[in-house]
Amino acid sequence: MDKEGKMMICCLLLAAISPVFSEEWKATVVKHLDVLVSSCVVIPCSFTHPKENLPASKLRKIWHRSKERDQRIYHEDSTLILENFRGRTRLVEERSANNCTLEITEIKDHDNGPFCFRIELARTPGDTSTIDKFSFVEDCVEFTMLNEPPKPTLIHAKTAIQDHPYTVTCSVTHTCPSHVPKLTWSRAVKETDVIEVHKQTHAGHWEAGSILTFIPEEKDDHSELTCTSQFYGQKRSYSTLTLYVKRKENYNHIIIPSVVGIGITVIFGVFCSFMVKKYKTRISELQSQDGSMWNRLSRMSRRIRSDGPGPSRSDQRRSVWSRFSRRPKGDMSSSHMPNNDNSKSCADQKFAKARFPSPKSQPKSCNYKEDLDDGDDYVNTEDLNVYGNI
Repeated sequence: MDKEGKMMICCLLLAAISPVFSEEWKATVVKHLDVLVSSCVVIPCSFTHPKENLPASKLRKIWHRSKERDQRIYHEDSTLILENFRGRTRLVEERSANNCTLEITEIKDHDNGPFCFRIELARTPGDTSTIDKFSFVEDCVEFTMLNEPPKPTLIHAKTAIQDHPYTVTCSVTHTCPSHVPKLTWSRAVKETDVIEVHKQTHAGHWEAGSILTFIPEEKDDHSELTCTSQFYGQKRSYSTLTLYVKRKENYNHIIIPSVVGIGITVIFGVFCSFMVKKYKTRISELQSQDGSMWNRLSRMSRRIRSDGPGPSRSDQRRSVWSRFSRRPKGDMSSSHMPNNDNSKSCADQKFAKARFPSPKSQPKSCNYKEDLDDGDDYVNTEDLNVYGNI
């Protein structure tokens, strides 16, 4: 056979076996999951193999402990499963040929793995003999055990407004979508007030949510609202928020103080204006009466004198003597007139015997002065009795 024939045969053989080598054994498994003790977990898994045309009935799917293929945690023959895992494991969507997702319930604190997936191809359904098998020991899952469930997360506005819709979102993460946690509210609500949501955040991790919408009232101010999450296995967690309800928007808190302030200002202004006007009027009256001030004082002095005791006898004598001394010289002889030389000093005065001695005569004092004519017409007839020769 020449070289060209040999090359032709080689090309045909490569073309025949190329589909087999074009496919490979490969599994996609989540590497790490947080698992709640006593709850459940779902391990997302998918795989590919070179026998794509084989029906799902010829594929035997097995889960086992890492590097210990005989310690199976799942097998279609339950007698081949470890006693600790019997009744607690099952495949999810096992009708899909390339799906190997595993669910484990009633998680124990020692179920931490790692766990790996294995595929076996059978000749006929129900035949225990295999024509091919492969374990994906490089793609295994391992658990972190949680003794306490995660707390729900509350998302809400800081302040609610009275008689306006208010929305609160409660969400919690989990790893068991086949048994979604149940979220409940402490507030009595209608079914139409709550919206349930469930979504996958990333491979193997899910989030359950509850959206509550209600109309807050004035009595709800400073009240507490609690969201409780109940997981598969009866474990619970909760989160609480305090509602702060803002009253209806109005301007009473501005109008009332403003009106009070303006009212006080007006009253105080009117009072001050009245007082100023009153004092101005009073000052004007006083200024108009300044000219008659001395007259008023004089009248007041006379009123006091008329109300008080009369003049003393000595004052009466001085008054009479003063009137006599002011008479003209022709009316009375000089021999009968008293000495009225008061201009001389006390040193020049001659002390002589009085011409008209009388016990009622004028006191001899150098400080004596004549009474001025004050307009007093009072005359005592007893003072007219002058002692001496007339």
